[in-house]
Amino acid sequence: MSSVQRLDLLSVALGLAALAGVNLYLTVFATGLAIHFHWITLAPQYQSLAVLGNSWIISIAGVLYLLEFFADKIPWVDSIWDAVHTVIRPIGGALLAIQVLGHPSPAFTVIVALLAGGTSLIAHTAKAATRLASNTSPEPVTNIGLSFAEDAAVLGGLTLVNLSPVLALIIFLIAIGVFFYFARRVLRSIKGKIGVPRKKLEEPADRNVPVRD
Repeated sequence: MSSVQRLDLLSVALGLAALAGVNLYLTVFATGLAIHFHWITLAPQYQSLAVLGNSWIISIAGVLYLLEFFADKIPWVDSIWDAVHTVIRPIGGALLAIQVLGHPSPAFTVIVALLAGGTSLIAHTAKAATRLASNTSPEPVTNIGLSFAEDAAVLGGLTLVNLSPVLALIIFLIAIGVFFYFARRVLRSIKGKIGVPRKKLEEPADRNVPVRD
């Protein structure tokens, strides 16, 4: 395998891991459908991904995605769902990356699993933080808009990974940089919005309010 093919392989592995950090079930479901119905043709080095085209895997991923589709659009339910998936998404992303590699050396498998798990965790953290900020916003439509935007991003990301894995990886790295740049502002905004009601609750009651007879 040439160095270019190795780079493509690593880019696909980390690309799928990143998308799994945003929506694991949609990533598996959409990839499985594309493989099952031959919408994409797997190159020889990616034949290990053919298992995702299994009918059972597609069905289970589809049901779980349907649950996430509705949970993601309900304020605070989406944050609870994200909290539950804090462990699930990184593990799923690591498993997807390992599946992309096929049967490499044990040492390389461990290295890629760690990189993929970290990649999924970063993507998951970005999503969860954005949703938490959305839930403190007075606009109820924000959750629905974010949910559709995330699904579109996953589908677009899968298309890009298929067309140009390295470009997909570069875009993801840029997205990570942008997230960390704005992370402090988002966290301060969340803390400020949550802290204001709490401060009001802790303030002593106004004893000068006149009492009606």
